[in-house]
This record gives sequence, C-alpha cells and structure tokens, in this order.
Amino acid sequence: MATLIIDKVTKAFGHTVVIPELSLTIEDGEFCVLVGPSGCGKSTLLRIIAGLEPISSGRILVDGVDMSGAEPPERGVAMVFQSYALYPHMNVDRNIGFGLKIARTPQAEIVDRVGRAAEKLRLGSYLKRKPRELSGGQRQRVAIGRAMTRKPKLFLLDEPLSNLDAALRVGMRVEIARLKAELASTMVYVTHDQVEAMTLADRIVVMNGGRIEQVGAPLDLYHRPANLFVAGFIGSPAMNFLKGRVDKVEGNRATVGLDLGLSLAMPVSNALTTGAEVTLGIRPEHIVLSAEGQADAFVVKASVVELLGSDTFIHVRDGEESLVIRDSGGRIVRAGDRIAISLPSRACHLFNEAGQRISDPAAATEPA
Repeated sequence: MATLIIDKVTKAFGHTVVIPELSLTIEDGEFCVLVGPSGCGKSTLLRIIAGLEPISSGRILVDGVDMSGAEPPERGVAMVFQSYALYPHMNVDRNIGFGLKIARTPQAEIVDRVGRAAEKLRLGSYLKRKPRELSGGQRQRVAIGRAMTRKPKLFLLDEPLSNLDAALRVGMRVEIARLKAELASTMVYVTHDQVEAMTLADRIVVMNGGRIEQVGAPLDLYHRPANLFVAGFIGSPAMNFLKGRVDKVEGNRATVGLDLGLSLAMPVSNALTTGAEVTLGIRPEHIVLSAEGQADAFVVKASVVELLGSDTFIHVRDGEESLVIRDSGGRIVRAGDRIAISLPSRACHLFNEAGQRISDPAAATEPA
C-alpha cells in the first residue's frame, strides 16, 4: 500500500494543454475512482501516475518519494488495461506469472504467488487454458491476477470492464468490490461509468476538461453536488434541470419561480438578488406522484413511459421544460395520461448563473 500525491501536475501535447495544474492526494489503502466523460483527461492522468506519460510540470510522489522521472518498473505500480493485454500463446498460469519471470523471481515463489492469486480470483481450474478459451470476465480476472502477483504499491485500473457485456460487467464489478475488501491496497480506477464509480469508490474524483470538478464520497457527490456538471453526471437517470428566477429573498431563504408556473421556497447559502436567473435541479426518484388537487401539485402529461419492472420512468414535457420521473411504487401510467406531481423543496438543488450550487448544503439530505 502507498499514499499517492499528485502535486501541481500539468500535461500538454505541443501547444494543447490537456491537464491544467492539478493536485490530488490519494490515501494509503484508498479505492479512488476517476470518473468523467470521454476526453476529460482521466486516462491520461492514470498513465502519468504509471509513468507511461511524462508530465509537463509538477511532481508525482509515492510514499513521499518523488517518482516524477522514474521509469514504470521503478514506481511500484501495476496496471490493468481495458484491452486485457494477455499473451495469446501462453496459458493462464504463465500469463499471471510472466511479470515475475521477467523480474527473475525464483520459480518456487512464482508458483506460490500465482497459486494464491488464482485462488482469490477463482481461476484455479483455468490455469492450463489459453486466453481464447476464456470468457471476457475470466480474461479480465487473469489480467488482474497478473497485477496482483507483483505485490504493487499501487493498483491502476483503466476502464477494465468497458469491453464486457452488461451481465459480465455486473459480475466483475462484484469481483472487484470483493478484491478491494480482501487486498486493502491503494487503487486508482478510471471509468466513464458513474454506476461503477458509485458502487466501488471510497472517494470519487469527477473530472471535466482536465480539471477536477469535485472530490468526495459517492453519497456526498450524489446529495451535495458542487455544480451543474457534477449534478448532471452523477446519478442515473440524470438529474432534471429547470430554469427559473429569484422572486423574493428573505434572509437565507429564496423563493424561486419556475417556468413550469410553480414557486418554491428554499434555503440558500450564498447571497442572491431578486430577479437573478437560476437553475433548479431535482433527481427523478425525488419527484412525487401526488393526488390531483393537492396544494403543491401540478398536472403534467406523460409523453413516454418506460416499464422496467422494478421501476417506471415517466417522461413528461411542459412547454420547453422536460422531466423524467422515477416511480418505484408500481403505479400504472401510460403515455398520454395526465398525472399530478410535486417537487419537494427539501429534495431540490439550486444553482446560480455560473452553474455553482447555492442551496444550503446542510439542508441537502436524502428526502424522507
């Protein structure tokens, strides 16, 4: 295990800066997930940590030692790639132990380490098979086993599940969560899939355009997003956003008028002025299906209904505004039905014109 410090690192390709100055500390034994859309710089940052990309400026420290100019083998890291990178002519046994053989590790120790890795990864009955005889999930476990045998200070995983189908992704996600608990190693995991990030991470680093938008525990980012980008990226389906303006400010409470024709009073943490343009966000699962005529309810028309068994996603449109409602109560709704909904103010998030969160973080708890 190791503590990783990324200290004022920048990366440019020619005149194009892909990572402006960035600093981040990943604690000993932490499972940290770098998440963001394609092209946000997360894989480039992982390759910088591994030593596969030189930095333009700044430092990479592992346990306080500056590794900025060190070659990959000197950094004590092991990387699991998206493409598995297995040798097709070698069986599972030799693939897992290949790095140890190159390092001239004694044969008895190779056998011992490979055996223990195969047992943890449930690959014992596949050791004599070639990669072509394995499923995608099994190949990925072999790649992880090869990293494990090196006893690295840092595990680096670059979108290891992106080549798997939906069922295998779920299975491998469970496997990685189990390994995380067993190995207690420092891991840095890159993905564009926020579900993987939410289910695996101790901390999530949300990146956009080479910059860090927010760092925090999964539920902190879910309940208290710092800005519109994080609010829209974390959560599935994505958070609904509605345009509005400030009608009245009284102390630390603001009354917001929405284009839907609804007004909500909310606690705010930043100074606001009457007439300011704002964006209100609410997650699909926090919109309440109400009884028609209820004081805070308004009626909308369902345009599309997705029936998923455990959940129903109801898409509605009112003028220029659209909403997705997630219902887990089993209510039968069909396209064209008129339904009454309400937006609990305790579940709403408010963002200013710059996209920064201005609703009171202390009030942003999970709705009752």
